[in-house]
Order: sequence, then C-alpha cells, then structure tokens
Amino acid sequence: MRVAVIAPPWLPVPPPAYGGTEAVLDALARGLVAAGHDVLLCTTGDATCPVEKWWVYEQALGVGVPGAALGEIRHVLGAYDAARAWGAEVVHDHTLVGPLYAARFPDLPVVTTNHGPFDDDLSAFYAALAGRVPLICISHHQASTAPVPVAAVIHHGIDVAEHRPGAGEGGYALFLGRMSPDKGVHVAARVAQRAGMPLRIAAKMREPAERAYFEQAVAPLLGGSVEYVGEVGGAAKHELLAGAACLLNPIAWPEPFGMVMIEALAAGTPVVATPCGAAPEIVEDGVTGFLASGEDALVDALRRAPGLDRAACRRSAKERFSVDRMVAGHVDLYRRVVAGGA
Repeated sequence: MRVAVIAPPWLPVPPPAYGGTEAVLDALARGLVAAGHDVLLCTTGDATCPVEKWWVYEQALGVGVPGAALGEIRHVLGAYDAARAWGAEVVHDHTLVGPLYAARFPDLPVVTTNHGPFDDDLSAFYAALAGRVPLICISHHQASTAPVPVAAVIHHGIDVAEHRPGAGEGGYALFLGRMSPDKGVHVAARVAQRAGMPLRIAAKMREPAERAYFEQAVAPLLGGSVEYVGEVGGAAKHELLAGAACLLNPIAWPEPFGMVMIEALAAGTPVVATPCGAAPEIVEDGVTGFLASGEDALVDALRRAPGLDRAACRRSAKERFSVDRMVAGHVDLYRRVVAGGA
C-alpha cells in the first residue's frame, strides 16, 4: 500500500529526547517500509526517520509556541496536497486540524489516532468527526472512554532489538517521563526513599509549570540516594533502562498508553506502577512488574521487583508490543478503510 503518515509539526520524527508520539510514528513509518509498503512521512525538515519525507517547516515548531494553531494549519494544508500528489491510497493523520480538513477530499481514505485522553475538549472534537474519519485508540481503557465508535484499538509498538537487555546492575529504580504531578515524580522519590532503593529521575523539564512543580515538590526530596539526571534520550535512555532494577511509574492519571513501560520491558526491566489508565494492559502483575495503589503498597512492590524474571519482561515486549504487531494492526485497518469496511 501507499500510506501517507502526517505527523504533528511540534517535534522531529524521531524526537531527540522526550516525545512519545513522534517515537511511535518513527517506528510505524519504518515498520511499514520494512513490511513492503510505500510511506510518505509528512513531518519537519529536521526529522531523521529513514523513509521518504515531505515538509513545510525546516525545523520543528516546538511545543506550546505562540501561533501554534496557524503553524499546524499550514503544515496540514501542504501535507494533504503532498499526499494526493504522491498517490496515497490512505492517509494516517496524527494532527488535530487534519481530520477536519480531510472532509474536503471525500475520495481520499483517512484514519486518525487519538494519542491523548478523551477530556471535554477532545471528546467534543472527536464527536464532530464521528462517521467521517475512522478513529484509532491506543488502549482498551482509552477506547472505553471514547464518546464515539472506535474503528480499532492498536497498542503502540517498539523495535525491541534497539533496546539492550540489561541485568539491572545499577541497582537503582528509574523514573522516566515528564516533570508533572500527574506522573507522580514526588511519589516516586518518597517511595524509593522508604524502600531503601536509590532513585534516578530522568524527566523532561522545559515548561514553566514543570519547573514550578520541580521546585515545590521534587527538589526538596533530592539528595542522598535520590538524583535528578535531567532529560535523556537515545543511547543514554537505553543505558539507564538496562541498568535499572525496575522502572517506578506511579502515575496519578488515566494515561492512554505509556511508552516508557514497554521500553522498560524491552530492556528486561520490571515495572512498578499504579493501576491507572492502560497500565494493566501493559504490566502483567506479578510477572513483568507489579501494580499497586498507595505508597505503602508501592514500597512493598519496589522491594519485590528485582526478584522478577527479566527474561520474561523482554519476552513480553517482543510478543505483545513489537513493531511488527503494531504495523499488522494498522495495515489491517488501512485495508478495511480503503475497501469501505471501517
């Protein structure tokens, strides 16, 4: 098939550090090509994903920049023209503006993925698209909250071979994500201190709200065995995951998926998490990690996690969250949409 994938213009594909959606799109585009399909990735000029690319902007626009809506509109207008000129059989749109604009091209099959929670704003948005653009959800929990029918639930996938399996030789717990109260960074610090396990915090901290939260709730807990190592990506992230005794992920919101958890499993690293959002679909409780509610239960889980079988964690990533599985799910939907069956 000839598939045009439209990425948001905020970050390059793949992202240099934090950026879950862009990491998924990189894996999807490369996986489609490896499976014998033609791909046009509509992204930004600084993207390094090794597939055919098109762009308006030489550099990614950045998250939360002034005039963001107009930037995305210009990106989308050009992307649809490029996709049609290239001869796309189907467009997989990951922007917000794009699926609305797609109504202009009734002869062009389009699908879209919601990468966020169905809050009030996004619920109203996708309700407006109902019956016009097939919707993909990234977990069954997310789909259960959708205000409209869902065409498919397709878990994210990663190239497990890119992640070095580790023995957890560092002996530390790792928090990896965003500096946000919803991610539970302060909870991770308290739990690790009580469990007597060193904690390394690798977190994105660029926005004013992220810095304020850090100063108020996290910085007072640093020192001794709790260390903030900054934002990491690429090889540095892989090394941190491989050396960790476990990933500590005490999320406090219904996260639609959670890429960091499958990245940990790919490194053979067990996951200790709260049973929020999609976590129960990723972590096999007692096998590849533990799901626990409340700090007392998290402390107990953290102490037990190093005893889990790291080979079982990596095997779960290969069998349940591979790029091949993710690509197969998308191709099945693309074909149904092209045939008029979605």
